[in-house]
Amino acid sequence: MEPDKDSARGLAQLEGFLLWSAELERARRRARRFTDQLPWLTTAQREDVERVFITERVTESRESLIRIRDRADELREEYTGRYARLRARCVAASAGAVGAAACLGTALTLVLR
Repeated sequence: MEPDKDSARGLAQLEGFLLWSAELERARRRARRFTDQLPWLTTAQREDVERVFITERVTESRESLIRIRDRADELREEYTGRYARLRARCVAASAGAVGAAACLGTALTLVLR
């Protein structure tokens, strides 16, 4: 059990819950504003229109979040690969520089004897 990871996961879940709750409330407010522009609706009609409006808005939000999540996963994979290649190049360059310095040191030692 890793308390730091569990805490981070719990905070991420809480943040997600709060963000989603805010999105639902935003959809409700928009639905109410929309139906307020239609004063001829009966109460039942108003409720139906608001319900459909909220459902559509929530569906759109969910689809957007899924697209964003998928793109974030793609970018994470891409940058992880780039980082691994960059790290390998840096290690190779460092090893080459150390090797060259060692060879130069050895050559200078032999020449100066």
